[in-house]
Amino acid sequence: MQLQVTNSPFNEKQAELLNKLLPTLTQSQQVWLSGYLSALSLQGSGGQGSLPVLPAAAEPVTGGAVTTVAKPETPREVTVLFGSQTGNCQRLAVSLSRKLEEQGFQVTVAAMNSFKPNGLKKVENLLLLVSTHGEGEPPDNARAFHEFLYSKRAPQLPHLRFSVLALGDTSYEFFCQTGKDFDQKLEELGAQRLSPRVDCDLDYDEPVAEWFGHVIGALNGSQNTSGIADAAVQAAESAESLESSYSRNHPFHAEVLENLNLNGRGSDRETRHLELSLAGSNITFEPGDSLGVYPENHPQLVEDIIAAMGWNRDERVPLNKKGEEGTLHEALLRHYEITVLTKPLLEQAAGLASTPALQELLAPERQQDLKNYIQGRDLLDLIQDYAPWEVPARSFVTILRKLPARLYSIASSYNANPDEVHFTVRAVRYESHGRERYGVCSVHCAERVQPGATLPVYIQNNPNFKLPANPDVPVIMIGPGTGVAPFRSFLEEREEQGAQGKSWLFYGDRHFVTDFLYQTDWQRMLKDGVLSRLDVAFSRDTEEKVYVQHRILEKSKELYQWLQEGAHVYVCGDEKHMAHDVHSALITVIQEEGGLSPEAAAAYLETLQQEQRYQRDVY
Repeated sequence: MQLQVTNSPFNEKQAELLNKLLPTLTQSQQVWLSGYLSALSLQGSGGQGSLPVLPAAAEPVTGGAVTTVAKPETPREVTVLFGSQTGNCQRLAVSLSRKLEEQGFQVTVAAMNSFKPNGLKKVENLLLLVSTHGEGEPPDNARAFHEFLYSKRAPQLPHLRFSVLALGDTSYEFFCQTGKDFDQKLEELGAQRLSPRVDCDLDYDEPVAEWFGHVIGALNGSQNTSGIADAAVQAAESAESLESSYSRNHPFHAEVLENLNLNGRGSDRETRHLELSLAGSNITFEPGDSLGVYPENHPQLVEDIIAAMGWNRDERVPLNKKGEEGTLHEALLRHYEITVLTKPLLEQAAGLASTPALQELLAPERQQDLKNYIQGRDLLDLIQDYAPWEVPARSFVTILRKLPARLYSIASSYNANPDEVHFTVRAVRYESHGRERYGVCSVHCAERVQPGATLPVYIQNNPNFKLPANPDVPVIMIGPGTGVAPFRSFLEEREEQGAQGKSWLFYGDRHFVTDFLYQTDWQRMLKDGVLSRLDVAFSRDTEEKVYVQHRILEKSKELYQWLQEGAHVYVCGDEKHMAHDVHSALITVIQEEGGLSPEAAAAYLETLQQEQRYQRDVY
């Protein structure tokens, strides 16, 4: 087929050259040229100057006129490493890798703890995606990599090009600290940045897409890859639920079937068990996954803020960055965070107000005062403490963060309870700075969600907290308080599977009589053989407080035997105290029963973690 000038965008000379070239191309050369032109169109859209030079073929092509034909370059190599506690960075890393592969890159994607850090000396392009856990700590699967880079064994890396994507939460003091650590240390080791580090708050879609675009553009030598980047982030979002259209940005409004208080009469705690219907959503999940719940702010706090600012509750204001609008009352009730203060929020608020006192609080030399002020206060405190404000509602809401979802470990097996999802939430109430405070979602569920109401929810897949693929493998589960929730899911699933593997649960709370969550479930499972062993610790029932770590040490010999038999260990609950104490207790068990040094015992546990035999869902 000959190109005609009249039906093509080429002039006569260009058409003549193409008509000479095209008949000489082999099929593989035609395929290569097609891909080359596609990549060229992406590069050209950035408005850059001259076209890249085609690489010459090693051998001349025969058959017809002799001409020099382009030969594909060896695929460029990129290493993508992720450190992720709940799975967000892992999903984004996989999605980014797929987009890079579509661009012709040869990509290695791996968790940081499965990558041999000495291999950095052979890496040319490195992309790191990492979250920050707890008080500035790396997630579990990034700890060893972090320690290596900060050790004397870390090599100089002058040949390395890198970029870091950091996920975090600005309400924490050490926002995105792990990402900052990696970025700084790689620079100190001589590596060069492909593009600047991007730090992401809870609402991370836009900055993630921006970072994707920058790194893909830098690797391609182009500046305009926003379409590719947006598609990559959307792909990561859709990966949360492959068969359902519902996700973090498009939650399902699930009907509440049950809302029960699990604590007995006289308890000083209130723990709610909620059962939701997923009928019609096509949402599924696995044991170990979490349920994202979008709560409502307390109606009284909303009214108090509106009154303190002298606003009209029915005024139309933006609900989000997409340009959608609604009433001010709706915006503050369902769309914006009003119970947490952050440094970025106060900085933006200071830009709207002419209050010298607020400007002084933000001075560099008063960082500790700022930290103390933010702790335990909310938007109403800020408004009252730094009045007067002459700021329109429409302007003020634009500085507020999107109301984030709260994640709860799923407490049911989908196979045991089709089209349902159960979760456990303890109501948080306390006094601070002269006012009663509360957990936004926990008190919403405890006080204002009745059967028949709906909750906006989505599934957060957690690939780092999963049952063994082999149902005959023993499992040890450690979960005090509401941390026991995922183990109800685990055991329901094992019951459905007919699993033959042994199971051992360590559970703790305050009082046996009033605080033994899911007691009847555990008793039935013990009777039926689904649960092999149960050890409990009720800290307020004895003169000396006893916790789950004490029970672990008491059962040291048997627990070590289970480990030697290949048992998987799971820990869920408070990261700051419980998880740290349990970790120490496990090292003590391994050290004493295995006859190992403290260093060797810690290495043993690290190996279990790398083999995914020691998994934690801690918060």
